[in-house]
Amino acid sequence: MLGTATGITLLAQDLCREYGHYTVVDHVNLQLQRGEVLGLLGPNGAGKSTTMRMLTGILAPSKGSVQICGVDLLEEPIAAKAYLGFLPEIPPLYPDLTVDEYLRLAARLHCVPEQAVSEALTNVKQRCGLSDCGRRLISTLSKGFQQRVGLAQAIIHNPAVIILDEPSVGLDPNQMREIRQLIRELGKSSSVILSTHLLSEVESICDRVQIMHKGQVVLNQNISELQRRGVHLESIFTQLTQ
Repeated sequence: MLGTATGITLLAQDLCREYGHYTVVDHVNLQLQRGEVLGLLGPNGAGKSTTMRMLTGILAPSKGSVQICGVDLLEEPIAAKAYLGFLPEIPPLYPDLTVDEYLRLAARLHCVPEQAVSEALTNVKQRCGLSDCGRRLISTLSKGFQQRVGLAQAIIHNPAVIILDEPSVGLDPNQMREIRQLIRELGKSSSVILSTHLLSEVESICDRVQIMHKGQVVLNQNISELQRRGVHLESIFTQLTQ
């Protein structure tokens, strides 16, 4: 399998999404290595959200292909999605459930074996700082803790690829710092795509950055290389997307 043999966990080739004569995503290529954190940047309307919807199987591409750990997302969607964890910008929470009830539901939806659910629940709550919140209703939690619950549901099955859409939105500085630390930790064992408008977040967390503009990738560069050249992400972002 592709992901096992080469260390590539996600491979998107020539992704396109068209609505009539309007092209939202135009031949985007994306490759993610095991243990890599990729920052996906772009101004509003650049095609980031549409791209992520195609990468997660929510939206079918007009053209192109996506493989997750060597499994074709279009041909074998259930098998491919088993390797995926996804946190959309608005976490898919059920406010009338307790944290434990919701995460048990998420574990079942992600096909975690019944005998392994309790251990998975304990582990993911510890990783996300939710150990004392299991019996609390999600509706009673702060924005920051609700975001942690959303992240917990995305990783409860230990996916190889984690896709996060604006995970820090609406959080205070302390909560942002905690979420960023967790993302760094996740990047040690999984591949992570982080979509955000916060350039500082990409510089502090990510190994590589891709910038999209008008549906196309206009930059694909290692963060370390940009720093070595003394190039500030803000300046190159402005230059490429104005």
